[in-house]
Order: sequence, then structure tokens, then C-alpha cells
Amino acid sequence: MNTTECASSAAASCACCHADAATNGQGEHWGRWCGALLLALLAEALGFAFADSGIARISGMALALVSIALAGFPVYIGGFAALFTGRLNINALMTVAVTGAFLIGEWPEAAMVMSLFAIAEAIEARAVDKARNALAALIALAPENAEIRQEDGSWRRLAIRSVAVGAFARVHPGERVPLDGVVSAGKSAVDQSPITGESLPIDKTPGDTLYAGSINRDAALEMRVTALATESVLARIVHTVETAQSARAPMQRFVDRFAAFYTPAVFALAMSVIALAPWLIGWSALEAVYRALVLLVVACPCALVISTPVTVFSGLTAAARRGILIKGGVHLESARKIKAIALDKTGTLTEGKPSLLAFEPLDAHRDPAGLAFLAQNLAARSNHPVSQAIATGLAAGFPMKTAEEVADFAALPGRGVQGDISGLRYALANHRWLEERKQCSPQLEARLRTHEEAGRSVTLLADATRALAICAVADTLKPSSAAAVEELTRLGVTPVILSGDNAAATRAVGQQAGIREAHGNLLPEDKLAAIDALKSRFGIIGMAGDGINDAPALSRADIGFAMGAGTHIAMEAADIVVMNDDLARLPETIRLSRRVHVILWQNIALALGIKFAFLLAALLGHATLWMAVFADMGASLLVIGNALRARTGASIPTRNH
Repeated sequence: MNTTECASSAAASCACCHADAATNGQGEHWGRWCGALLLALLAEALGFAFADSGIARISGMALALVSIALAGFPVYIGGFAALFTGRLNINALMTVAVTGAFLIGEWPEAAMVMSLFAIAEAIEARAVDKARNALAALIALAPENAEIRQEDGSWRRLAIRSVAVGAFARVHPGERVPLDGVVSAGKSAVDQSPITGESLPIDKTPGDTLYAGSINRDAALEMRVTALATESVLARIVHTVETAQSARAPMQRFVDRFAAFYTPAVFALAMSVIALAPWLIGWSALEAVYRALVLLVVACPCALVISTPVTVFSGLTAAARRGILIKGGVHLESARKIKAIALDKTGTLTEGKPSLLAFEPLDAHRDPAGLAFLAQNLAARSNHPVSQAIATGLAAGFPMKTAEEVADFAALPGRGVQGDISGLRYALANHRWLEERKQCSPQLEARLRTHEEAGRSVTLLADATRALAICAVADTLKPSSAAAVEELTRLGVTPVILSGDNAAATRAVGQQAGIREAHGNLLPEDKLAAIDALKSRFGIIGMAGDGINDAPALSRADIGFAMGAGTHIAMEAADIVVMNDDLARLPETIRLSRRVHVILWQNIALALGIKFAFLLAALLGHATLWMAVFADMGASLLVIGNALRARTGASIPTRNH
């Protein structure tokens, strides 16, 4: 049998045992196992109390047989099947050990071993289920039905599986959103922490996105369904976690390879003890067989094999609860090695939409509110993002009671907009158009240069003769970006900006975020070259972005992070998806990866340390069969309990590295 087959056998053995234990862990089976243990104790007591009685000996043997039959029937079926196929799994080891112990007259101990093994397996399965339940909790987030508007205007509850895209659903206060969609009517605060990990409810108004599984807090909402139940963000999270669980991480592959050599080696050692111990140590044949059987029970690699998948799965589900969707254990393990991370600017570090940062009147004799009124009326009639940012920003500072009629309105692509207000011609012009209108002066150029060097886009309100006011617009830094960059730096990760935006805007954002190295004016192929250059400088690097032009760089980086509001192309190309666009999730992922790595090595050390200690005790004649069972199952429970600590790993305190 080759190494891969052995590893698969060991893993399958443990998985099989857990499945059996979980299946048999219902109430009626607990009674049977406890009865088996009681019978084993009675057999042991008869042997001690009436050691010279033939009747007691026969009665004890009968009690032991019944105990083994009650507790070990599934184990025997699996054990003989494994032996016939040449697989040395735990069922095979227990079958050989218990049968051998019974045949050499250690029947009370054989019964004790089998009953303790069945009970310990059930306890272990319950511990493993704690990790599995995290995924079940994700699946249970979405309700099974939704209130759907019918063609006649009435509302009817239907199974979400039957709801089509484009249907309209109603979500009452306190209910979970049944499907992904867009708010069509109503205003309410929605708790979407189960999906995105955001700690505070988000105010939702018509046009805002809703995620299946989030909780409507305040008022009823109507929504238009945008995705089938099987294609929702929640469904994709569950699918990704399931897929990630099935893909073996590097540490898990290492453990499987080790277990593949370890188990046959101990089996060979047990055979050597039977053959050589009577000659070399002077043990009797029966004593040599007994010690060999102890070795076989101790040799079970269950604790070693089960520790890594439970740890990785706990880490994956902990990340999913925080809105971090990791597409495999390999990425969870590798994130700890990141030395530098390339960050896209727009939508990753910044909000991804322009905001009005400054409004400067240039005519001291004109009322600023009047100038703002003119600019706001012109901007409100344009759909250009810069104009909309100006209109929104001015409305906050200079609210209009009524809008003024704008006659002969016109938008000039690449220049701005113009129109007549109260019989006078006004324009919102960019720098280029203002120069074409010959309305720039050296003093104005100096003021504009200050804004442009800060990465702002300037638009000027002008009449027929001169500029009247400056509107400075820029994409603003996300509230969490500077703190996230500081945290990355503390973790020993160097942040670098790679942006397709102009160099001045990129440098300005870098200064605000605390990033020293910022590169602008990059095309997609330029970002690829920059990624390769960073790899040569730092080694393992990450890349975070949200646009179509980021997809090639996300694929080229060792670990790609897609910000959740980005394009599907970016999300498919990335290894990790940050569902809520919060850059703080990047250092959280790295901390979680480091924590999982530490727990993995702790578990390996625990499993192997306990194994080798009891192997030595068995060879020295100080370990019994029931002690070997406690050693094996105790080690399994210890490593599983330790592995479950990874479920809280995403929020562990920061340490300097």
C-alpha cells in the first residue's frame, strides 16, 4: 500500500469512527454503551473477588463477551473489513487488540477496552461536532420561506427555492432577509453582521443591497429579489467553506504522510515485541503478546490525523463569521507568510466615490450662500459623479428651499456643464475648460495647483467673465483604512498602493493612510509587473482590490483579497473575499493564520508527545490496555479542544512581530 493510500486510510478511519459515533450517539446507544461498561466492571470485579473460582471465571468471561458485543459490534465489522483490504486503521487495531486480549485470557480488560473506546469515540464526536455546527449555523441563517407579492397585489408565503429573480418580497421587523435583493420600498436598520461581520446595523433605503440571512431591525422593507436561493451571497459562503474544508492544507498533507509511515512502523514494532521480547528481555510469550497489543492501541493515529482538519475548519468558520471568506486551508495557512501587500486605491483604501472636500468663493463681494446656490442648481442637473458629489456636498452645507430653473442647460463632455439662471449664463467648468475660456490667472492657477497636488479634482463656478468659486472633489479615505495600514505595519507587513488613478491622487491617499510607497497611472499589465517586482523584493505577497482591472494582479499575487463590493471577476480571481469592504479584515486574516499555525503545531506536539510517552511505557511494561485507550482518546479530545480555540482567532489581540 502506497503512502497516499495509507494517509487516506488513516483519515478515512477517523472520519468513519466519528460518523459512527455521531450516529450511535443517540440516547438509546448511550444506554447500551454504559451497560457494556457496567458488565466489563462486573467481569473485572468477579476476577478480583473470586480469582480461584471456575464458575466466577466462566461468568466473567460471559459478561465480557456480552460487553464486547454490545459496545464493539460496529468496530468489529469495520475492523475485519479493514484487515481484509490491508488497511491499518483504528478499527483494525482495536479488533486485533481486543480479540488478542480475550484469547490470552485478559477478557475483563478486553471488555473494558472496547466499552471505554465506544464511549470515548462518542464524546470525541460531540467535540468534533462543535466545529461542524459552525457551518450548520451559517446554513440556518436564511429562512425557509419568504412573503412574496402575487400578481393581484396580495402577499403569500412561498418556499425560497421557488422564488424567481425579479420577484418582490416583504420583510417584517425582526425577520431575517430571505434572499439577496435590493430595497424597493421602506427604510430600516439592518443587521448584516452574520454575512459581512459588521458590528453595527446599516441603514437601508430604496436602492440599497440586502443580503440573505441579515436581520431587519426597525420597519418593514419591500425588496426586489436579485439572486436565486442557491446563488445568494450566503449560499456562496457556505459552498466556499465546504469546498475549503475538503481541500487539504499543507500541514494536513504533512500529517497524513507522517501517519502513513507511523502506523505501519508501530505495527511492525508490535510484531517485533512478540517475536523478540521473550528472547531479549525474558518476557513470557503471553506477556509479550499483551505488551504488543498495548502498543497497537497506543499506535492509533486518530488524534494526529483529526487535529489538523478540525483546526483548519475552525479557522475557516471563524473567518466566515467575521465576513472573511477563505477559499481553502492552503490560503488560511499561507496568509501568515505575507511580507508585503499591494492595495488598490479606489474602493479598497477609499470609499470609491467622490465627495466635496472644499468650497472656496473667489469673489469677496458675493454671498457664499448665493454662489453655492448657483453651483448646486447646475450640478444637480448632471448625472456625472463629480457633479453629483458637488450637489450633495453643497446641499449639506447650504440647503436649498426650492430649486432654481436652469434654462438652456448643456453638458459638454470632458469640460463641464452650463446653463442660464435668472437670465445670466453660468458654468461649472474643469481646469481645462476654464483655460479655454481664458478665465485663469496666475493667482488662481496657484490655488488650483494646491488642490491638484493634494489629489483633488477641481471644478470652478464661473460666469461669462470670471471664476466665482472653486469646488474641490476627491475620493475620500475609508474610516478604517489608516488604522488597518498601521496594524499591517505592526504585523511586519509592508503596504504598497498600486492604482490606475493619477499619481498625485495616489500619493495623497498614501499620505493620508500612512503608506510610504504609492504608484499611480498603472494599467492592468503595469500592476502585473509591479506584483512581480514586489515578489522579488519581499517574497510572499498579497494583493487587495475590487475592480475588473485588479483581477490579473489578484491571480498573480500569492494571496489575492477581493473586497466584497467589487466585481464578480475580482471575487472569482481572489483567494480570500472580504465581504464588507473593511480593510481591517486583512490584518485580522493574518493574525488568524498565525494563530491557526501555532495551534496546529501545538496539536502535533500534543498528539505525538502523548503517543511516544505511552509507547515507551508499554515497552517498559508500565502501561495496560485500558490505559492505552485513555491515552489515545484523551489525546484526541485534547487536540480537538485545542483546535476549537481557532474559532475565536479572528479577534485575538494584536502582538508585535
